[in-house]
Amino acid sequence: MTARLPDAALEDRGVLRFITAGSVDDGKSTLIGRLLYDSRGILKDQLAALTRAAERRPGADATLGPATIDLSLLTDGLEAEREQGITIDVAYRYFATARRKFIIADTPGHEQYTRNMVTGATTADAAVILVDATRVHGGELLAQTRRHAALVHLLGIRHVAVAVNKMDRLGFSQAAFDAIVAAYAGLSERLGAGAFTAFPVSALEGDNIVSASHRAPWYQGPTLLEWLESVPSTFDEADAASAPLRFAVQLALRGFDANSGGARGYAGRIASGRAYVGQDIVVQPGGAKARIASIETFDGALQEAHAGHSVSLRLDRELDVSRGDWIVAVAAPAQLAKRVRADLAWLDDEAALPGRKYWLRHGTRNVPARVRRIERVLDLGAVEWKEATSPDVALARNDIASVEIETQQPIAFDAYEDVRAGGAFVLVDTVSHRTVAAGMIRGG
Repeated sequence: MTARLPDAALEDRGVLRFITAGSVDDGKSTLIGRLLYDSRGILKDQLAALTRAAERRPGADATLGPATIDLSLLTDGLEAEREQGITIDVAYRYFATARRKFIIADTPGHEQYTRNMVTGATTADAAVILVDATRVHGGELLAQTRRHAALVHLLGIRHVAVAVNKMDRLGFSQAAFDAIVAAYAGLSERLGAGAFTAFPVSALEGDNIVSASHRAPWYQGPTLLEWLESVPSTFDEADAASAPLRFAVQLALRGFDANSGGARGYAGRIASGRAYVGQDIVVQPGGAKARIASIETFDGALQEAHAGHSVSLRLDRELDVSRGDWIVAVAAPAQLAKRVRADLAWLDDEAALPGRKYWLRHGTRNVPARVRRIERVLDLGAVEWKEATSPDVALARNDIASVEIETQQPIAFDAYEDVRAGGAFVLVDTVSHRTVAAGMIRGG
């Protein structure tokens, strides 16, 4: 097993965004509640509300502790969620330790709400996939666990923790844990995914979540919280220097500066890399070139800004720049094309049919597009890609496929694995305005 992480690896690492995923009743909400409770991330009024809810239970014990409090209620906030005992919407929670701040997205496990899980995963740096140890038989992981593992891989989340939950019900059997880890390793290999870290945990009782468990002496690896404190963030400034600048224009601002003679500025969020005063840029897809004259924020001017910063850029010349354009570094421009290859997670109840028109929403731009061809579909039963045998093949809800998409105008894009923001998109129905699919561009 992995040795415990040294203190040097647990220095202040900024903000980490991560999701929890897995099948229904694997214990995702309880794990997050336990993480918040044991790391003292629960406010007193929240704890009091949970205590009152526990006291109202029939036969409740007069002496209440964390084992008698339903910690899942910390994230299952909707009334329908509490009534049904399932997570429906993505619940975001925030907490901090001495070493790091965290943003948690507790995502639904039910197949019907896979689209919500994808929503939570798109901004995550890491994923915690739960596996209910009591429901793995003969090395067969549940279908929704396989689906979530595939989506986490396709969405480019490189840091994955597999929390083998409810180990207390199996007496913390090392043999049972090793068998589940082997099953997930086989799944990961078939998906072409990278390495992962496995933890034997009990979300209900807190084993190996924040504190090490004395009931699993055979496990000498880090706790889940220690691992989370060590994972690098997408927006680490050290990584920004080597990443290409990608800035999606959200709004053109006239009269940007009182002394600029009415010059325009362009507001948006730096999705990748860094911007600095004097930097040579090109506006895509138009191709006009300029230089960054100033970087402005609500709190004043900056000489340099990194990925994750919301800023306004003023250029050294007047250009025709509008919402939907990308401002990128001249030295590392994006690709331009009207046809792209992409992996697609179909999220709508209505099937996807080749040739039907959709809006492709990429960055801050909407472009008319169609699925030109479905090339292959991921069979989650066999965990393998199967070539589409007919040009009329359709995608049903929750299908994962490789497709060719054609847009009405050229788009500036990156391969998703190179620049997440430059390769991510969604498809929107032109009539109902529903988000029907989430996609990751792989190339032109």
